[in-house]
Amino acid sequence: MKTSNDNLLRLAGLAALLAGICYVFVGLFHPANVASAVTTTRWQVVHVLACAMCFFGLLGMAGLYARQAVKTGWLGLAGYLLLSLWLTIVMGFSFVEAFILPHVASAVPTFVQSWMGMFNGPAGTFDLGILPTIWTSTAPMYIGGGLLFGIATFRAGILPRWAGALLALSVALAPVAALLPNAAQPKIAVPFGMALAWLGFALLSERRTEGVVAVLPPQGRAPEGCGVMSQRGGIRHIRVGNDHDH
Repeated sequence: MKTSNDNLLRLAGLAALLAGICYVFVGLFHPANVASAVTTTRWQVVHVLACAMCFFGLLGMAGLYARQAVKTGWLGLAGYLLLSLWLTIVMGFSFVEAFILPHVASAVPTFVQSWMGMFNGPAGTFDLGILPTIWTSTAPMYIGGGLLFGIATFRAGILPRWAGALLALSVALAPVAALLPNAAQPKIAVPFGMALAWLGFALLSERRTEGVVAVLPPQGRAPEGCGVMSQRGGIRHIRVGNDHDH
């Protein structure tokens, strides 16, 4: 069971690493949120990567939280739930942007204009219902979840503290995006992607091994009275002497 759990954590670490890499690429290459961009190949590729980021991110966040759940407490749980909800919602929006908008841009341009209005304003004439409200709610999820999970990770000290600090700092800088030009706004996501990839790599490469350390003569047989020390699960056991002495 221990080996199975270790493998699951490593897979979760790999998922978080991939999610972080995808998010870095999304931040670096995301085109401006304008209607004319939705039919470009770059737009479609970036939003397919965004879908992948969310999918891998959900798996990765589960592992990152599970690895340090006891130490992070309610702070870590709240951050994990908020970020997971954010990833779920963003995946739905990214799916529409990758697979629907490019195909309806010419047929229903008012829909595309209204969709872009959620990000840049003003609101378009096409009624999107509750979608703009849902999108607006993702901002506090992202900022609050990142702050809570980053701080909890820093305090727990199980995964790299400075990766947790970078995660918290990256979401704290998110409001600055509103001051940037439209084309530069997505780049504010790059530090978050780097932090997520860092945490994922740490979880993937973390050593979880059992070792046995013994002092033996060249013949390979321990002499009587020789101490043999083994380490199981971090607890050391020492045997001295012959078995029949016990």
